[in-house]
Amino acid sequence: MDAVILLGSFIVLILLRVPVAYSLGLATLVGAWWIDIPLHAVMIQIAGGVNKFSLLAIPFFVLAGAIMAEGGMARRLVAFAGVLVGFVRGGLSLVNITASTFFGAISGSSLADTASVGSVLIPEMEKKGYPREFSTAVTISGSVQALLTPPSHNSVIYSLAAGGTVSIAALFVAGIGPGLLLSAAMATLCLFFARKRNYPKGEVVPLRQALKICVEALWGLMTMVIILGGILSGVFTATESAAVAVVWAFFVTMFIYRDYKWLELPKMLHRTVRTLSIVMILIAFAASFGYIMTLMQIPLKITTAFLTLSDNRYVILMCVNAMLLVLGTLMDMAPLILILTPILLPVVTSFGVDPVHFGMIMLVNLGIGLITPPVGAVLFVGAAIGKVTIEATVKALLPFYAALFAVLMAVTYIPMISLWLPSVLL
Repeated sequence: MDAVILLGSFIVLILLRVPVAYSLGLATLVGAWWIDIPLHAVMIQIAGGVNKFSLLAIPFFVLAGAIMAEGGMARRLVAFAGVLVGFVRGGLSLVNITASTFFGAISGSSLADTASVGSVLIPEMEKKGYPREFSTAVTISGSVQALLTPPSHNSVIYSLAAGGTVSIAALFVAGIGPGLLLSAAMATLCLFFARKRNYPKGEVVPLRQALKICVEALWGLMTMVIILGGILSGVFTATESAAVAVVWAFFVTMFIYRDYKWLELPKMLHRTVRTLSIVMILIAFAASFGYIMTLMQIPLKITTAFLTLSDNRYVILMCVNAMLLVLGTLMDMAPLILILTPILLPVVTSFGVDPVHFGMIMLVNLGIGLITPPVGAVLFVGAAIGKVTIEATVKALLPFYAALFAVLMAVTYIPMISLWLPSVLL
């Protein structure tokens, strides 16, 4: 009955279109009242939920990504990707995937990736003869890898939701393998369509111009080196690397590229703070929600239910995948990570699944949800930028969904895709 009261009140509030963060907070109060927990205990959990040093990584990484996204980095990475792969048949679609891979490793955000790369490449691809629906689908599907590769904000949220027992550095490194696999799958699909539909070849960039493009892009690509190199060398932690990334992004944008106006900085900071306020409220209320769930022993009851369902790890993982895929289409990613991690992590670890490996499984699942209707935020942003209807975009995305599902199965059932690099580097 406890679970029905807590989860039922949350679902009712969601159906009433109460924002997710406030639905979590109000459902927590209902649950606390039901099991007779004093309200000041709930308030302590809310404050404690955001009183964590590791959480500083989120605002810093978001700010660094915003500075690079608005400061001309996307355009330079697109040009750099063009030098690398733009000369083959269907080269612009490969440029799109490659640029998304580079920019995702700087921004850590699928939304920023889609908006920045899409605004540059979708019109250019259409001009070269690619259907606008296909161009939009390539941009949207290619941006999913930004959720996996460092500096993924969602890896930080997963670490927090796991109670801080999973290293952010391990999650960052673990995301490289699945992220590159996803990019390779998207690129292979683009090459297949290029040959089948006879998409145009690009032009080879002259050497002098190519060198200039590479030098300009190198400044931004150094952000990846600073983040990963600093963490792996032990010079600074994952949280400290976020602060260093902000300083570097600001220096490159304002003093090297100099495309961004100083007068625009306050507006950008305002937009960043608005985004972060929503995230932090969500994290605070999710901490109190998780506290009440623990007191009600909901994770333990769900673990027991899964154990009665099957004792086969592969069957359980398939069931978890099915649940995450469905829920990912109905809710945004961050709240689902915060709500489901305390519930599902004990289940999968009882079957011998590594928590870092499960983090990658969860991120891939919910990343697919971000580009799937009815609540796919990245899908809506991509369709708006591409000026294509949702229906047409989803139709163009169908083969990409198949490729993403294949990647999900590989990440789920081949743990070394996620765990090999952390075992070698950490």
